[in-house]
Amino acid sequence: MSALPIKPKGDGFDAFALGEVMMRIDPGDVPMRRARTARIWHGGGETNVAEGLSACFGLKTGVVTALVDDGIGRNIENQLREAGVDTSRIVWFDTGGRGKFSTDAKGTLHNGIHFTWSGKGVIPSVTEYYRAHTPIRELKPGDVDWDEIFGGGVRWFHTGGIYTLLSENSAALAQQAMETAGKHGVFRSFDLNYRAKVQPDKDKARGINKNIVPHADFLVGNQNDFFDALGYESRKVSKDDPFEVWLEAYQEMLRNVAKDYPNLKIIGTQLRAAHSADRISWGAVLYSVGEDKMYLAPTRENVEIADRTGGGDSFMSGVAAALLYGNDLQTAVEWGAAHGIMVQETPGDTTMVTMKEVLREMERARKGGGVSALR
Repeated sequence: MSALPIKPKGDGFDAFALGEVMMRIDPGDVPMRRARTARIWHGGGETNVAEGLSACFGLKTGVVTALVDDGIGRNIENQLREAGVDTSRIVWFDTGGRGKFSTDAKGTLHNGIHFTWSGKGVIPSVTEYYRAHTPIRELKPGDVDWDEIFGGGVRWFHTGGIYTLLSENSAALAQQAMETAGKHGVFRSFDLNYRAKVQPDKDKARGINKNIVPHADFLVGNQNDFFDALGYESRKVSKDDPFEVWLEAYQEMLRNVAKDYPNLKIIGTQLRAAHSADRISWGAVLYSVGEDKMYLAPTRENVEIADRTGGGDSFMSGVAAALLYGNDLQTAVEWGAAHGIMVQETPGDTTMVTMKEVLREMERARKGGGVSALR
């Protein structure tokens, strides 16, 4: 494998992420409509990656986001800080109507909240969003000094297709960030991560993403994402066909993507087959464009999980961590798969596991061993 253009470790930040971060209200084992108590987490498709890199893998990360300066916003900030994420680049919207970034105290702008029940058995997980008036939608080009951030030695930048579809401002700011990161030699990743609840108009979503993908080095997306977010279709495969047939069809599609976007170095995705709300099979692949080669992680069959939210983001952060530490693509896809499944075995959107545990799980999966108690 030819070396990826990732800066060597220095005194600056290993990674920065741009995106929305929301408070998550989790009713535990009771559906939301009957819940009387709940736990408070946080999460965001892009910021989860930065948090995984810091909290699990010990890398220096920061986030660019925007929050209303109230108790909810400060709660989210404290959770990010507890995970080791630098929060100095959060843009705070004052609730007294003062300054450039301001709102009022009646909630004209408000911090995003989502209520997510993880489901059980044949009852699927359900997420209900309240994000239509979040401050992150208001940030636009010129509001963030990207040259100052990336000029400080940042090695990796990540954003994704949830954030870019929030508003026209969000799309423009993400594109500016990707372009500026490229000028500073920062390795750039983009997760297509299409959500119909964010932007139901697929043509509009594709138009936005087609402006951003030309600036990415690493693109993440499953078959549905590539169709919904970019318009690519893979060859139809029967559900009874073996995995190798699906993989061949997926790789054919990725060749077409790479041909249209020659800037791409690697493309990848996690593979999740849901048998029920709390039992899945899990794998992952990375495609090296230069080698025209697929790298596969061992598949974990029929695994019981606690919460599927954040699994893909944790795959992303596992891959990024391995590459930032100088590992090859085979190691990277295995780190990503191991971190992704382990995060789904704990509650909440974000990581609760350690790098040591991820490496142990990676070795277990390689050998096909069972899970033993640690005493």
